Amino acid sequence: MAQTVHEQPVKAAVGAEHAAEAADPAPVAVGFDNVSKTFGRGTAPVLDGINLSVRPGEFVCLLGASGCGKSTLLNLVAGLDKPTAGTITVGGGRPALMFQDHALFPWLKAGKNIELALKLRGVARDERKAEARRLLELVRLDGAYDKRVHELSGGMRQRVALARALAQSGEVLLMDEPFAALDAITRDVLHDELTRIWRDTGRTVLFVTHNVREAVRLAQRVVLLSSRPGRIAREWTIDIPQPRRIEAPDVSKLSIEITEHLRGEIRRHGKH
Repeated sequence: MAQTVHEQPVKAAVGAEHAAEAADPAPVAVGFDNVSKTFGRGTAPVLDGINLSVRPGEFVCLLGASGCGKSTLLNLVAGLDKPTAGTITVGGGRPALMFQDHALFPWLKAGKNIELALKLRGVARDERKAEARRLLELVRLDGAYDKRVHELSGGMRQRVALARALAQSGEVLLMDEPFAALDAITRDVLHDELTRIWRDTGRTVLFVTHNVREAVRLAQRVVLLSSRPGRIAREWTIDIPQPRRIEAPDVSKLSIEITEHLRGEIRRHGKH
């Protein structure tokens, strides 16, 4: 039955003969079990047979050409849509979703945008302001609590959006090309900041991009999706120590390799 399940991790009861092997199962933050998605009867599937496990605290980048179903996959994890087939399991509560557009409310100050997420999470009113300030400090925007959205640069707006996402209770952070609209220098700075915040908070990050170097710069694992229908074409485990530089030789070498596979998927799609 097609569904997306948001749950706290639990251990199932098992018989004595299986207890030893099931006593400490590998934990999963996000699990895809044969997930497919089709929009409309008689249309080709956007996603087809996705099987993938993301561990708690892991940083995984989903990479692929435009239209391969990357954003659709995030929407399914977020519960904004349902898979046509298969099951998605998300541990640690409902995930937070950060878009390419900051999606801040322009009539609210930066701090109040974050407080709104805290209110929805159920944080007591007298605790929200202090927590919003703490999150702004985490993204290195201390002093921006009373700033209005139009007073913030593009990079600062994305930092506020990240703080607002972190204000939500879920342990999984979904990021849909959040830095694509930024200039190269600002994007490079935010790569550093995101890496620091990920390591400091221990959140699980599922990050969508079509930028190969960005994926290699950030991720512990890169998952390449084929063009429609979206299937997992290949995975890479990134062993390059953090912090990484986008221009570093190891990052560049692996980016070239992954780019060749991405081009192959695009060429293959063009023949159909």
